[in-house]
Amino acid sequence: MTTAGQDIASVIKRQIEEFGGELTMVDVGTVVEAGDGIARIHGLAGVRLNEILQFPNDILGLALNLEEESVGAVIMGDYLRIREGDEVRSTGRILEVPVGDDLLGRVVDPLGRPLDGQPAPRTTETLPIEKIAPGVISRQPVDQPVQFGVKVVDAMVPVGRGQRELVIGDRSTGKTSICVDAIINQRDSDMIGVYVAIGQKASKVAGIVQRLADQGALDNTIIVAANASDPAATQFLAPYAGCTMAEYFMSKGRDVLIVYDDLSKHAWAYRQMSLLLKRPPGREAYPGDVFYLHSRLLERAARMSPEYGGGSITALPIIETLAGDVSAYIPTNVISITDGQLFLEPDLFNAGIRPAVNSGISVTRVGSSAQRRGMKSVAGSLKTEMAQFDALATFAQFGAEDLDPVTRRQLARGERFRELLKQDENAPVSYENMVALFHVANEGALDDVEVEKVGDFEAQWYDYMAANLPDVLSAISDTGELSDENGDRLMEAVTAFKQTAGLVAA
Repeated sequence: MTTAGQDIASVIKRQIEEFGGELTMVDVGTVVEAGDGIARIHGLAGVRLNEILQFPNDILGLALNLEEESVGAVIMGDYLRIREGDEVRSTGRILEVPVGDDLLGRVVDPLGRPLDGQPAPRTTETLPIEKIAPGVISRQPVDQPVQFGVKVVDAMVPVGRGQRELVIGDRSTGKTSICVDAIINQRDSDMIGVYVAIGQKASKVAGIVQRLADQGALDNTIIVAANASDPAATQFLAPYAGCTMAEYFMSKGRDVLIVYDDLSKHAWAYRQMSLLLKRPPGREAYPGDVFYLHSRLLERAARMSPEYGGGSITALPIIETLAGDVSAYIPTNVISITDGQLFLEPDLFNAGIRPAVNSGISVTRVGSSAQRRGMKSVAGSLKTEMAQFDALATFAQFGAEDLDPVTRRQLARGERFRELLKQDENAPVSYENMVALFHVANEGALDDVEVEKVGDFEAQWYDYMAANLPDVLSAISDTGELSDENGDRLMEAVTAFKQTAGLVAA
């Protein structure tokens, strides 16, 4: 036998010796119809709901319709590369996403794949994308505040840890800005931010990422992006993926603020998928389970009892209305699920009142229990006073010269408070500054300041307090209260401040 023949014989002998009899069974199906991001598959008898399917070319799918003769799946990738007759394999895995601290500061898609040009997050732990919401027994009352740093919210429509506060309004009224400001205000706190972009333009998401980075809040935030150019299935999964990433931190006893921007586009994506899967359409062509679509997501926001970890998820879902119609199908659904709403009004926005929060319509079902005692003491009557001011201002349009002095004074103070509640983007106000500002305003310190100079008063007053009253600010921050002694010191200081600042009306 030649040397070559011996080599071949030895190779064959080794292969025979190493041959193993281990067999594996794989559930296999065949694509019978494909198009528009949907595949109908014959076979896959053992597949489960929400199971990941493996298509050719490393494309993944998600089993959503389990029918008698076929399986309906959505394709999470380039569906144009899927053809009739392609082989599909079940993976045996329910859809999961990576979770962990390594996701902080990153921009990822709903499957945890990086979108920021950096290496994949080094996370080893995954969690299922769908989870049953915590029960009543494992929750505790919502009585710890989430400081937005936005005066009109923290004073008049407070939000607590574990709450679900809807942000609703027409297009371009500042809904995203107010939520991103809330995330920015957590940069020095123990609260983690998660921003979920659903069906947004890639340029808008890039702008928000840059805004968070410029304000020093990106390292404490996860961005989950399913852009407008992504398949409907990806947009459908995005909020559940973001919520799962947030639940990891909640299970570790940490607090998370999550923004869903926005659930209107999420419902549109689900409607598109459902119609393509031939599910029966209902009102406005939405499928019958569109309420469950959002309720099972928002119910996962909670504040857990100490024996269950003590963490919390605070949800800020955003809904876009058309021409202010809050009675449309999706807005009414989400309003009924959430614990209150911030209503942003185009008329206020166009009048230069920003944030354009209509304090009369906006409500919180948690109430002042989510406010610290200092804020309760200075802002308790503010919402009522502003509502009275709005009514008086409407009445005064018909005959301002006939008003009595008391009404004139009330209107004058209301105008100054309205000016005081205005706030720029990326300019969160600390809790102690807010309490001190509202205290001096309630005591009449702004009554002799011209309306046009209220903004200058506010900016200079913060600087004056930081330089002259640091101990008062520290006491308010540490205790959460404004003592009578510190209140008196603030009034003495504001009198001296106005004399030197030149802001008093002539």
